[in-house]
Amino acid sequence: MDLTQSLIDEVTGRRDDIVALTQGLVAIPTLNPPGRHYRAICNYLAERLAGSGFDCTFLRAEGTPGDSEKYPRWNIVARREGAGSGACVHFNSHTDVVEVGHGWTTDPFGGEVKDGRVYGRGTCDMKGGLAASIVAAEAFIARCPGFRGAIEISGTADEETGGYGGVAYLAEQGWFDPDRVQHVIIPEPLNKDRICLGHRGVWWAEIETHGRIAHGSMPFLGDSAIRHMGAVLAEMEEHLYPLLAGRMTEMPVVPDGARASTLNVNSIHGGEPEPEPDFTGYPAACVADRCKIVIDRRFLIEEGIDDVKREIRDLMERVKSERPGFSYEIKELHEVLPSMADRDAPVVRSTAAAIERVLAKAPDYICSPGTYDQKHIDRIGRLKNCIAYGPGILDLAHQPDEWVGIDDMVDSAGVMALVLADLLA
Repeated sequence: MDLTQSLIDEVTGRRDDIVALTQGLVAIPTLNPPGRHYRAICNYLAERLAGSGFDCTFLRAEGTPGDSEKYPRWNIVARREGAGSGACVHFNSHTDVVEVGHGWTTDPFGGEVKDGRVYGRGTCDMKGGLAASIVAAEAFIARCPGFRGAIEISGTADEETGGYGGVAYLAEQGWFDPDRVQHVIIPEPLNKDRICLGHRGVWWAEIETHGRIAHGSMPFLGDSAIRHMGAVLAEMEEHLYPLLAGRMTEMPVVPDGARASTLNVNSIHGGEPEPEPDFTGYPAACVADRCKIVIDRRFLIEEGIDDVKREIRDLMERVKSERPGFSYEIKELHEVLPSMADRDAPVVRSTAAAIERVLAKAPDYICSPGTYDQKHIDRIGRLKNCIAYGPGILDLAHQPDEWVGIDDMVDSAGVMALVLADLLA
């Protein structure tokens, strides 16, 4: 029997283990925000991986956004050395999940198995991928105990809120230095037959318009910041949105609509503060003297970040030139540059060949509309040989009744095991 079939058989024989491991991970409610049970899931992973010969290191990202004594940002890096020198293949998965939300018909943390699927918050995004990578590594070690190099598996915090308490921190500490790690696979849920090369860029900013408070019965004595913001939104609708829709990238971003530049207004608030939930009175009659929006601008690899920012500032100046008394502030929240691995990169070639052997088809090459932790591995770790590949359907992420297919996890684990064989055996 050749090594390919041997590894596929080994992974297939661990099907029940993949399901049980996914259920165990989902049962730990690592909700972010605020960042619950990070240490608990690191302990769970350490117990599992130490039994497979991995040396485990716990890393708290002290001082990062969200880190506190109540909600410490814990991460784990597990490393298994081979029989000789060679490359290091690193599988990185985030352990945090978003809020549950409404509309569930199953227990969000129950890991119910039904119709070939495991249900629960984080099954798809991305604890199913984490389980698949662990089983892939264990299956490879079982069939290739004399491999050369090293395998690393990390479980990191806060990807859902930017990754600054997780992969960004690890990258700053040198854990993704190209001298110690050569290949990275992030098992995000992007379909088992697709290789994700990278993602668009993002710039978040808060825009505030100013006004003057007055009695609501005499609004002419004040100056409404909400009306000023209305003019900003109208300018966006009339000029900016059509302009962005006409810009298209050569990056293989999916879905097709995300191949254009986009802008989303995440939130808007003006006037007096929202009342407490138990308040039963009426609002006061006041003209709003402040109005804020938060914008989420996704931009293309062909666009420059300075041009993206200048476009918004120019828009605000145009509105200012047309409205007496108009003033504003722009507060930058965060930015991420676009990232894309080369299709000829070693980890891309190995994964493509493995997909063809397991699924009997050539892979699709895509880029993500939103960012994920590749941004930190690329920009901070200076490691370009990084992709996202894993089981699951991205559209299910953050949805009620989130699920991951069992067959998809098994097939993806088979692909990952073959990648290890190609790069280390």
